[in-house]
Amino acid sequence: MANLYYRYNPKTFQYERVHPSGKKFLKRTTILFFIALITALPLTYWYIQKFASLEEQYLIHQNNELYADWSELEQEIDEAYATLNQFAEKDDGFYRTLLDLKPLPQSIREAGVGGVDRKLEAVTHYPRVNLGYERVEKLKHQVQVEQQSFDELSLKTDIQLSKRATRPAILPLHEKELIRLHTTFGNRFHPLLRIWRDHRGLDMTAAKGTPVFATGDGIVSRADYSDTYGLVIYIDHGFGYETRYAHLLKYELKLRQEVKRGQLVGYVGTTGQSDAYHLHYEVLFNGTQVNPIYFFQRDLDHKEYQKLVEHPTYKAPAQ
Repeated sequence: MANLYYRYNPKTFQYERVHPSGKKFLKRTTILFFIALITALPLTYWYIQKFASLEEQYLIHQNNELYADWSELEQEIDEAYATLNQFAEKDDGFYRTLLDLKPLPQSIREAGVGGVDRKLEAVTHYPRVNLGYERVEKLKHQVQVEQQSFDELSLKTDIQLSKRATRPAILPLHEKELIRLHTTFGNRFHPLLRIWRDHRGLDMTAAKGTPVFATGDGIVSRADYSDTYGLVIYIDHGFGYETRYAHLLKYELKLRQEVKRGQLVGYVGTTGQSDAYHLHYEVLFNGTQVNPIYFFQRDLDHKEYQKLVEHPTYKAPAQ
């Protein structure tokens, strides 16, 4: 319903209806519009400024948090580098020296890495981010290099331990059972043949039935009778080493049997070309007899030796 307008007429003392013209209406409407516009502009400006300021503050807050997180990440990267450098120093300065390995060339440890990941291309134009990414990639590479180095050290250690366990390293008889050790290695007079001949081992005089023990880990490569050696055991220790135990009264091993250092081999006898109870013991390296005297560790006391030679296969020999 349209608005009705009235005006008081003093002549008639009555309110009379007024019909405003379109021109007056337009003028009045325009005035009201400008009044509203002038009033709204400051309010609109204040509203925009206030909320723009809040958004800016939020972004600043987020940026500060990201900066703090990034600083913490950089510190962790520094700590990781310090730890890795300690490992590298121990690797080259201790472990590789101990295992007789050459230090890793610095060019391998410092080798470059690939290009920028496509996922990070959008942010790597920021110098600090780009530098951090490059440091992380380099750190990953160096960790991989160190892991490969430790794998090599582990393999070398296993080989060295295996060599240590298999290498002949003890007397085949306990010293308290040893009556006499004949240390003549090389040319000597044979008591039975009555001639001078090459003697490529050591003779150990002991009572009949004295236990004989393996001097290193290995596999039995021969277990039989020889006209010269009598009852004899050969043990292949690997890495070029072999030991022989001759003139036995009896042996307790079988062909291709695995043997541990200190395991019972047999008992002192006088079989084959022998004129008295003794053990003829030989050590070979790459097929050549070498003087066994250089392989004895004679610093074991009685308890240590007994512990070493304790084995479930031990039993008293037949007399």
